[in-house]
Amino acid sequence: MNTIKSIKNGIVCLVLLPRFLMAAVMFWLLDFLCIRKRVFLRMKEQEGDAIDPPVCISDSNRLFSMESLKAVWHGHKLDFLKAAHLGHGAPNSEVVQLGDQQRSRILDYAKDKRPLILNFGSCT
Repeated sequence: MNTIKSIKNGIVCLVLLPRFLMAAVMFWLLDFLCIRKRVFLRMKEQEGDAIDPPVCISDSNRLFSMESLKAVWHGHKLDFLKAAHLGHGAPNSEVVQLGDQQRSRILDYAKDKRPLILNFGSCT
């Protein structure tokens, strides 16, 4: 069981790696452009022609950081492993009836020629 799970995780990692690397490169480029802009603004200020107020860019709000890359990886993984995908059929998830704890599937409640409406709400 652990071997199958490890193989599945390895395949998921191989599939997600190109998407993740593309996002990492985009973050790096955006950080590079922001740093470049900051340098040019400082050069402009030293010359005395600064028309626009300086943009505040600090080292703590970079996109290309370990925390942001972890969040991107986690988001890509969740998106890849979700059951519902745009353009595909709806997942037929298992539900439990409150009264008798009987298990069934969502599409078991669908009737011919009637739309099945699911209300995801909460009672407070």
